[in-house]
Amino acid sequence: MSPPVAPAGWSRWLVPPAALSVHLSIGQAYAWSVFKPPLESSLGLSGTQSALPFQLAIVMLGLSAAFGGTLVERNGPRWAMTVALVCFSSGFLISALGAATEQYWLIVLGYGFVGGIGLGIGYISPVSTLIKWFPDRPGMATGIAIMGFGGGALIASPWSTQMLESFGTDSSGIALAFLVHGLSYAVFMALGVLLVRVPRSERPVEGAPSAFQGPQVSARTAIRTPQFWCLWVVLCMNVTAGIGILEKAAPMIQDFFKNTSAPVSVSASAGFVALLSAANMAGRIGWSSTSDLIGRKNIYRVYLGFGALMYALIALFGDSSKPLFVLCAMVILSFYGGGFATIPAYLKDLFGTYQVGAIHGRLLTAWSTAGVLGPLIVNWIADHQKEAGKSGASLYGLSFIIMIGLLVVGFVANELVRPVNARHHIPAPREETVDVERQQPESA
Repeated sequence: MSPPVAPAGWSRWLVPPAALSVHLSIGQAYAWSVFKPPLESSLGLSGTQSALPFQLAIVMLGLSAAFGGTLVERNGPRWAMTVALVCFSSGFLISALGAATEQYWLIVLGYGFVGGIGLGIGYISPVSTLIKWFPDRPGMATGIAIMGFGGGALIASPWSTQMLESFGTDSSGIALAFLVHGLSYAVFMALGVLLVRVPRSERPVEGAPSAFQGPQVSARTAIRTPQFWCLWVVLCMNVTAGIGILEKAAPMIQDFFKNTSAPVSVSASAGFVALLSAANMAGRIGWSSTSDLIGRKNIYRVYLGFGALMYALIALFGDSSKPLFVLCAMVILSFYGGGFATIPAYLKDLFGTYQVGAIHGRLLTAWSTAGVLGPLIVNWIADHQKEAGKSGASLYGLSFIIMIGLLVVGFVANELVRPVNARHHIPAPREETVDVERQQPESA
């Protein structure tokens, strides 16, 4: 499938909505918890078992983004969005069959494996194209799209809850909800497939810098540079710190104020989760846009340095003030979202636009690692503290100290980032108009 080239006069502002249609859809992954209780009761699953589809989906996200990144660059955004549509929607349809027949392995296969491939390809599908359309504001452009992934749960969570209330929470009701999800997301993502275009010129807007300005490094070469691995550590540490709160947000705030005169109710803890989702989404567009003004290294100094400070405040004073706890957690989640949205622009600054989508895909293996590491640290330590007879905020003290240490490691890694050595650069196109075939990267 050849990348569709924009006709003369095409507005670049049509590309972010195309990207949003994909990211808002695959952002449903953050709302998987809605299906956990019904699956556990209808299929007799444990909490660990009901989490398997989500965990596998995040692992497959990182792996498919890493191994499929070069194909995305070679075949263009329309091909990638089509693959994402087919895999993500098929995942729900396979899961619907699994729920209807009460074969849980089909749900794990569908949502986790097949749908997870759709997550990874869909996540990176618009990144390279957006950076080429917005060479003057790459942080803002990628922030708009990746904001959708953070905000997808704000749509999917109440929508899924309403469907389960209407269809029922038995296996047939869950199957019907999965079926509606698969068909609806296929239609919505198709809008992005039809709308997306690649620029016909390396300067899509008069006066903007060339999309090929600065160093250009291939994906094969990039992963051999210290800059790539420094950014891998930066992203992994930032995501681990954020997901450590996000994955256990509702029980965490209840535990923190369990032994106080004003404990947190179940409904209030659900509201706290919604606030964190909003902060996650706002941070993706707000902080990434700020990075266009103050620079990528400086914004990651904020994410990692102030993130460590927020964790310290929660550890020291969080159980004495609900507003302080909520505010610090929201700031940490805004940094979590901002880190995701800013990393493509950071990669573009270091490695250029030549194969930035493929490089981004390889870097997302840091997300897969953090998706396991963050929840493991918080849950394992909390379980052991509970076995030792502790309760309340003391369940999380050691976890937060570890998170502070990880953020410091990320801060140091960010400080070590330097411009890529010129020996790794490849010649950039010199002509003002770049033929689409010239934009296709070498095979990695």
